[in-house]
Amino acid sequence: MQPADPHFEALLVYLKESRGFDFTGYKRSSLVRRVNRRMSQVGATDYQEYVDHLQVHPDEFTALFNTILINVTGFFRDADAWDYLAKDVLGPIIAAKPAESPIRIWCAGCASGEEAYTLAMVLAELIGLEAFKDRVKIYATDVDEEQLNDARQATYGEREMEAVPPELTERYFEAVNGRHAFRKDMRRSVIFGRNDLVQDAPISRIDLLTCRNTLMYFNAETQAKILGRFHFALRDEGVLFLGKAEMLLSHASLFTPIDLKRRVFRRVPRLYARPGVAFADPPAGAGTPVTGLDELRNEAFSASPLAQLTLTADGHVALSNRQLENLFGVSSRDIGRPFRDLDLSYRPVELRRYIEQAQLERRTLRIPDVDYQRGGEQVNLEVQISPLAGVDGSLLGVNLIFHDVTASRRLKDELEHANQQLEAAYEELQSTNEELETTNEELQSTVEELETTNEELQSTNEELETMNEELQSTNDELQSINDQLRISSTQLDEANDFLETVLTSMEAGVAVVDPDLRIRMWNRRAEDLWGLRSGEVIGQHFLNLDIGLPIEHLRPILRSALGAEATGAELQVDAVNRRGRAISVRVACTPLRRREGGIQPEGAIIVMETGAVEPS
Repeated sequence: MQPADPHFEALLVYLKESRGFDFTGYKRSSLVRRVNRRMSQVGATDYQEYVDHLQVHPDEFTALFNTILINVTGFFRDADAWDYLAKDVLGPIIAAKPAESPIRIWCAGCASGEEAYTLAMVLAELIGLEAFKDRVKIYATDVDEEQLNDARQATYGEREMEAVPPELTERYFEAVNGRHAFRKDMRRSVIFGRNDLVQDAPISRIDLLTCRNTLMYFNAETQAKILGRFHFALRDEGVLFLGKAEMLLSHASLFTPIDLKRRVFRRVPRLYARPGVAFADPPAGAGTPVTGLDELRNEAFSASPLAQLTLTADGHVALSNRQLENLFGVSSRDIGRPFRDLDLSYRPVELRRYIEQAQLERRTLRIPDVDYQRGGEQVNLEVQISPLAGVDGSLLGVNLIFHDVTASRRLKDELEHANQQLEAAYEELQSTNEELETTNEELQSTVEELETTNEELQSTNEELETMNEELQSTNDELQSINDQLRISSTQLDEANDFLETVLTSMEAGVAVVDPDLRIRMWNRRAEDLWGLRSGEVIGQHFLNLDIGLPIEHLRPILRSALGAEATGAELQVDAVNRRGRAISVRVACTPLRRREGGIQPEGAIIVMETGAVEPS
């Protein structure tokens, strides 16, 4: 587990104290990723700077919450699960209730309302429209007020309606301004309100509670707290409907699966609880995951009274405990060394061939009666060699356990001596043998350390589901940007076409130059006058053009249009057109500005209009 960033935790505390949003129970990996994304958008480099930004810009809270609260939902999401819910869950619930009794549904984490209205359509199909209006109350809650406002409007576009069958669209939606609005008479049975699952009290006496792909954003401790509230909210035999990333394998005391594949669970009746403890956290053993297991396992292995050594599959030292260091001098400094380089590999007994045999046969071997001299005293050992296999059957390594049976050996010798001296001591010998049997049973207490992998797999699955929903949200944003770019490109093309039409329709030749007098535009009338095509002159210096126009005479009016005061001017000059005929040309030069009020011109517009031919 990565250590918590104190600055990030301070940001979460600030959000809770200033706006009442408590994100401390959310999974840190996903939460950090979403906050960092928002920080990059506003240019904040660290969490302290972002807190300062929030204090200066109150509107940033809304943008941040919209980034953190990934509101991805839809009508009839996971259609197979909804079919099962309608036929095999809601049907029996309705059948078991009296004919006029109310049906109470809670849709927690409703986002923009699609799931709540899906429940309304399913129930109306099951019991009829009139019975639905009289009996059903659907409480739809979320922590995001902006999403709740959208849900109350109950209007959806074609994209959101793709998952709704056409017959249900016709029956339960009305066309309003090109969108689909849910029926007003049914909308009265769907009540929207803000509810923070972590802090606020739950709604009670619920027959069906749906909370799909919401729990996966919370850490294990917060999930356990929320599930305790859900358990209180449901009636006896009430049903909980979760998303496909949420399994509840570690909360069997609260909910039992009806259909694990479709994530449908039934409430487990709770024993009588004292008043005031309904919202208490689940007791130990009720499925709350144990934290710090890796450190606990390592410490338990190191503190074991039996000397143990674990080797990798290729024969390198992987783990050793304190008792092994006391017995043979092998410590953590030897981790990573080849086992064959240690004296222990051949003294007090040749272990390498036994290790190879255990790996080859995949069975535990015992080497009894091993004598070892330690500090002037003899120690009797029994060595146990066990191959370690992975879930897929692959060989992970070998575990060696050195049992100190010196006391047992000494006791056995004493018993044999006593038998030689006292043949009548049979009962005492039998009692001693029974004591030896009990020592063998004590050796079986070292194999109970691999029990909690399901919780880790569930956490990984929830993380992947979170990332998928983030990607979907990002794709929606990119689609919106692409639509805007497409509209802008169309408008630009239309403007360019219109400008080209205007310039082509003019009877005068027009040239547009930049401040360096390089030609940027040359219309068709200018081509007819001087015989140069647009492709030949674009980018060329205007004063370097070899045409029948006395360009050197135009310098004063060009200087006037491009100067500091940028005023227009015109000049009548004699010229020769592309056919060699003498013509009189009126040249007008005006400054080019991008918008009204611009100070420095960004070029000049040169208009060349022919007049009558002067006599020679």
